[in-house]
Amino acid sequence: MKFPLMRNNIHREDLDAVIEYLRRDDPMLTNGANVRAFEAEWSRWLGVGYSVFLNSGASSNLLTMAILKIRHPEGGEVIVPPLTWISDISSVLQNGFTPVFVDIDPRTLAMDTRQVIGKLNEKTRAVFLTHVQGFDGLTDQLIDELERRGVPLIEDVCESHGTTHNGRKAGTFGWISNFSFYYAHHMSTIEGGMVCTDDEEVYQQVRMLRSHGMVRESDHPDLRDRYRTDNPELNPEFIFAYPAYNMRNTEIGGIMGHTQLKRLDANIARRTENLHRFLRQLDPEKYRTDFKLEGSSNYAFNLVLRKPDGAFVQRLMDRMREHGIEFRRGSAGGGNQLRQPYLKGIVPEGYYRKFPETEHIHFYGFYIGNFPDLRDEEVDAICAILNAAD
Repeated sequence: MKFPLMRNNIHREDLDAVIEYLRRDDPMLTNGANVRAFEAEWSRWLGVGYSVFLNSGASSNLLTMAILKIRHPEGGEVIVPPLTWISDISSVLQNGFTPVFVDIDPRTLAMDTRQVIGKLNEKTRAVFLTHVQGFDGLTDQLIDELERRGVPLIEDVCESHGTTHNGRKAGTFGWISNFSFYYAHHMSTIEGGMVCTDDEEVYQQVRMLRSHGMVRESDHPDLRDRYRTDNPELNPEFIFAYPAYNMRNTEIGGIMGHTQLKRLDANIARRTENLHRFLRQLDPEKYRTDFKLEGSSNYAFNLVLRKPDGAFVQRLMDRMREHGIEFRRGSAGGGNQLRQPYLKGIVPEGYYRKFPETEHIHFYGFYIGNFPDLRDEEVDAICAILNAAD
């Protein structure tokens, strides 16, 4: 591909840092000091009290819902978008909650605030909001209403590192937030994710859930002592508080996170400049260009047809393939999750038709690559190719 989705997201300095560590005489490779250092650095960068490094963003979603399940073993409803990655919805299902879907705002691709508020009721356990592809999905109205009702906000910021709302970073508004460090995202630890919170109880529980539910993984001495006192017949090194998982990352991931984090702010600034250049040149008669750009931290160029046109969208895809533009149809997560086989029998037949904005993205929306070393002339060339489609 002449214009791939991602290019050069792992630099020589990242690999050299790993190699230097591996040259040690017996380097520890499993979860250790480098992981803890990266967690602390990430917390400072984001502006939260606690962060826990995991093996993927999907694991971050799953453990977040597991935390919610500890507080609501009876289940309940979690409001989710139909335009998101599968793990946001599957984690809700896997923890025994009922997903309640609302359509998106076309300017942000995130859940429409008015519809979210309309779905809130006594069964609502949380609102699981995705900041889609770098756009700010929050509104003051939503934040205020959730606070008034005492409904937790959970933020999926997996592909939106550095996005801000009113000048404050996304991932600091919710009770819990999730991030991903997959290869194509703003920074990469190859695979990796982070759970972030200001709630110390959540932090201790995530540390245990990450490592088989072992109490010794907590760094709170009073909590460990309480479990040991309550379970005198057990080896204190092997007390399991929860039926949990192994979702630890490695020292290699921690080292890469440390080196990549140094470049994150500059990368965000460059990708945002690219997005503004892209939208300025894109033909507004053919494509949507009126996205909400305040606070955005762009992940990829969003290409959405202004009007439904099946014949034009096919010609557009042929043209992008012909000119070497790599793309993903349906934008985030492949489009409307309600059309996916895993939800058959869970949502009514044809339910996806009730979400027209998501349906438009499903058939007439794409994302294409935006990354820090994409040159101005390449952005210009991409726009010229797209604008010439007819």
